[in-house]
Order: sequence, then C-alpha cells, then structure tokens
Amino acid sequence: MKISKAELIAVLSQFNPWWRNEPIADLPTWRRAAFNELQDWLSTPPAPRAVMLSGARQIGKTTLLLQMAEALLKQGVPSANILYATLDHPLLKLVGIDAVLDAWREREPKKEGPEYLLLDEAQFIREWGTWIKHQVDFNKQRRIAFTGSATPLLVEGQESGVGRWHTIRLTTLSFYEYLQIKKVDLPPLQSVTSLKDLFGWTKPDLYRISELAAPYVGHFHEYLVRGGFPQSAQVESVTQAQRLLREDIIERVLKRDMTALFGVRRILDLENTFLYLCLHDGGLLDMPDLCANLEVKRPTAQHFIDLLEATHLIYRLPPFGYGKDILRARFKIYLADAAIAPAVMLRGKAILEDPAALGIATETAVFKHLYARYYAQNVRFSYWRGTKDREVDLVAEVGNQLIPFEVKYRTQHTGLRDLKGLIEFCRQKKINRGYVVTKSLDDFGPVESMPDSDAKIMRIPAPLLCYWIGRLELGVGD
Repeated sequence: MKISKAELIAVLSQFNPWWRNEPIADLPTWRRAAFNELQDWLSTPPAPRAVMLSGARQIGKTTLLLQMAEALLKQGVPSANILYATLDHPLLKLVGIDAVLDAWREREPKKEGPEYLLLDEAQFIREWGTWIKHQVDFNKQRRIAFTGSATPLLVEGQESGVGRWHTIRLTTLSFYEYLQIKKVDLPPLQSVTSLKDLFGWTKPDLYRISELAAPYVGHFHEYLVRGGFPQSAQVESVTQAQRLLREDIIERVLKRDMTALFGVRRILDLENTFLYLCLHDGGLLDMPDLCANLEVKRPTAQHFIDLLEATHLIYRLPPFGYGKDILRARFKIYLADAAIAPAVMLRGKAILEDPAALGIATETAVFKHLYARYYAQNVRFSYWRGTKDREVDLVAEVGNQLIPFEVKYRTQHTGLRDLKGLIEFCRQKKINRGYVVTKSLDDFGPVESMPDSDAKIMRIPAPLLCYWIGRLELGVGD
C-alpha cells in the first residue's frame, strides 16, 4: 500500500502545531516530577544519550513530551527543529520512521542548532533499539526522547542500548501531584528535606502538623480509590474514574497491547491471571495456588506475570537476602496503583469501609511513592520475613544502609507490641532508623525506645508520608 508524501506531511502537521506558529492545545500547566529530569537531559545532556520515558498507559508521558516541546520553543529552539510523532498512529506504523523523518524535513527544512525528536510509543519502530543506537552513535546533533508503555522491549534492546539511552521510569501520580492536578485548596504543610528531619521535631511541631493535616485525610482516601492517573483524577465521579481506568487496563493493555506487541493469544487466561493478582495485591505470590485456580501451567502463568510487569501494571518485590536465600522464595506482588484493584473489580468506594482492603491499598500506595522517590538512586526494595512469621513490609537498601518501613494502617495507636517483626529485623541487622506508616494523624511521632537496640522508629501517618515523599520527588521545598 502506497502512502503519498502529502498525506504523511498532513498527519505530522497536525501533531506539530508549532510549525504553523500555533500553540499546543489543552496543555496543562502542572508538570510531573519527571519534567525537570527530562529537561536536563534534552537541554544540557549530561552524556550523549537518548531518553526513554517508561511507564504505564495514561500516566502523562505524552503530556510530558508536549510540555517539553513548549519549553524548547520558549528557550528559542527553532520550531522546524522539533518533531513530535506518535508511532502507534496507523499511517506512521505503516510507512516507518525513516519516511517520517523524510517528510518532516520536506515540510520543515532544518535550521541551525540541535534537532529534537520526541517520539511516542517508540516500540512500534521496527528494531527500535538498533535504530536509536544508530541515531545516538551517528547523529550527534539529534536529541531524542521516546516513550513506551510496554517496553520489555527493554529486554530486547538492552544489549544494544547500553550507554545509548537514559531511562526515566514514571509511576502514577503521587499524592502531592494528585492534589496539584485537582487544584485542591488546603492549608500548607511544613516541608521536609528528608524523612530524617522528623526525628528532630518537638511534640508541639508534631501536634501542629497533625492539626493542619486533618483536611488531607479525605482527599487521601479518595486518591486511593480514584487513582493516580491524570485522566481519572480529573473526572467528576469516582465511579466514572474507575470505569475509565478499567477500560484502559482491560481493553487497551490486556486485550490490545498484549496481542499487538507480544502476540498473546490466550487473552482470557491473561486477564484471569491479572484479576487473581488484583485479589492478592500486596500479598506473597502463591504460584501453585494461582495455577490450580486458573487451570494454567506454571510456565504460562510465569510468562503472563513477566508481561504484566513489563507493561508496568505490577511490581515484584523479592524477599530480603542474596543468592540461595531468594532462589526459591516467593515474591510479593504490588499493583502499579492502589486504585487498580477496586477499579478492575468495580468496587467504588467499598474499600474505605473494609479495614483490611484499605490497609492493603495504603501499603501499595506507600510502596509506589517510595519506589518513585528512590529508583534513580538504584535503591533495592525487598520485604523481610523472620521467625514466627514476623515480617517487615518494605526494606529499602540505600547504599550500605537498610531502612525498613512497616505499614500499620488501623485505628489503634502503634506501640512496641505491634512491631515485633520490625524490632527483630532492626536488632539482627543493627539498623539505626526505621518508619511505621500509621492511620490516625495523632499516631505520629517517635516510638518508645526499643530494648537492646539503638534503632529510632518514627510513626508517620500515611497521608503525610505520601504527601512529603511526593514533594521530595518534585524537589519542592520551602
């Protein structure tokens, strides 16, 4: 099938309104935390590399690219030197990336200075890893940012991509970003530069923040059921938000992307596997139980789980340890967003009346926030299990330091008797600080001194922890 150059140019012109000296329509003024990192890599690259924005569907990757185009234009980059294209467009998929670049240059002859290629859904480029490697190696004046909502193509492209691109992993909106996009008017809270700051706060400091944070709690609970996806965050009702989220995940990712990108044919088995994981969010993965319930063989189930992780719908958390300690151990599964399970199950706000489900959703949200904050520092996350089934929900390994997090999202205040796993872990590993994520705003402050341990444990209400971690991710301070 032959596509005329005029047809191709017409499509590209619609994607690039700046070629006609027109503004980008409906571009939000708020920016994701990743914008600054992306801008640094494109404006003053620390190294000659492309930039990959990797993350699930509908979390703002396209908006980031268009905001980047707007920022470049404001910096004085000639409009002719900026190309945005979404490679999942049927016409662009058909003609291929080289024809797209030829049409661009026919429509907009190159001006002096670097060229900027902003490419959406780059996994649709044939042999995309090799193509980007070639661009980075031989077109030094081209700066490339590309996205992928399904990129274990990372696995395919890893060898050729070493040193050729920098990856920015996007999670769903943090609680702080969610409040910004919703334009909620709340009393400002004192910022922190690190969670360690809290150990220096006085009782009056803690009490004052607890009082100010009271209006945040309701918004945090709605955030848990509405989700950290920009589109679902802005619709009127929670029911509509969940329906949109369910359609994006079930219809687009599981049924369309998995077929188009990975050749999955057993869509019903894949969907059932994902539903099983939704029912066991935050729990240990029991492969024999999954296979028995869904009547699938273990290699098939394992393949489905790999694909779900590759499309950024789940995270797998290994047990704490190395080598033989974890070879046969079970992984912990977290969904990419706390709202996914209630949305897929169309539960509305029912989890808010279910203490166990609300605790799981909070743990999922806490993990997502910590992952988003620290992934760039190559932090390793795991969970820990000790004697008598004592456990620690999350362990962050930051360099040579271990920082444990335990989620206790319940009405009762938290004391030493509730933290046997955390106490055992701190003693064994000689840890000097850890955190307990609590529910009540007045369940905030240091835990009483632990016997036979120098560890300091800080209780932090979940809305405050997620708010502060989101601000830290954005680099927001006083």
